[in-house]
Amino acid sequence: MHIRIREHKERDEMTDTQVTWLTQESHDRLKAELDQLIANRPIIAAEINDRREEGDLRENGGYHAAREEQGQQEARIRQLQDLLSNAKVGEAPTQSGVALPGSVVKVYYNGDESDTETFLIATRQEGVNDGKLEVYSPNSPLGGALIDAKVGETRSYKVPNGNTVEVTLVSAEPYHSNPGAPGKPSARLAQCLL
Repeated sequence: MHIRIREHKERDEMTDTQVTWLTQESHDRLKAELDQLIANRPIIAAEINDRREEGDLRENGGYHAAREEQGQQEARIRQLQDLLSNAKVGEAPTQSGVALPGSVVKVYYNGDESDTETFLIATRQEGVNDGKLEVYSPNSPLGGALIDAKVGETRSYKVPNGNTVEVTLVSAEPYHSNPGAPGKPSARLAQCLL
């Protein structure tokens, strides 16, 4: 007797929660940065080799600095490659009532409706409402717990000390650079999602 096991392959299409929406300008800027970092790889490698030849590696600050720079550069290359591979150029969909990357959400904690907080789910804070709006990454425990939550839904997440916190979604709206303004999310949203 043969048993056939079905394998579920991941869908090629990404859902809106997996996509980072970018303006064409942001995409081009990030692509140029990635190309420049990749082009700099041989320069960093040569710098490391030059510093290695200076002598004892245990006491060679120049060598260690060059290796650290290489590590930071490689981390940024991986970050940009991942970001660009999951990016779409254009306008993010406008959906209210569901917590998605690019949403301004209002929540309350542990059933206490008087303990509310409003923040943006994104990966970068620069230029967001002059720093007046907190930003939580979709990869953070809180941000991750809220992704795809609908208004009124309660989710839980673990904090660093191991405790579990319940969070209830009160509202979710697409981010606008001018809060309360109707219409599509601004081009600044794409820059906030980087």
